[in-house]
Amino acid sequence: MVDLTQINEHMEIIGADGVHLGTVDKVEGDRIKMTKADSGSHGDHHHYLSQGLIASIEGNQVRLSATSASALLFEEEEDGGALADKNPD
Repeated sequence: MVDLTQINEHMEIIGADGVHLGTVDKVEGDRIKMTKADSGSHGDHHHYLSQGLIASIEGNQVRLSATSASALLFEEEEDGGALADKNPD
């Protein structure tokens, strides 16, 4: 398992395919809190990525074990719920 203390603010988050997914805002518990700018149509709040998706930390990049497109499906809301579980406003 990856040591989350190695993750710093503004690190780039990339998928296993090398595609940019987002930017680290900070680490909260066992999840990465992404910047609001990386939340797409949900830009009014933060999204989170579970520690389990992190494959490695290399330089200023957090590399995920899933492709960027797949990792989007695993993004979480602040309460830990899946984005797909939320009803649109």
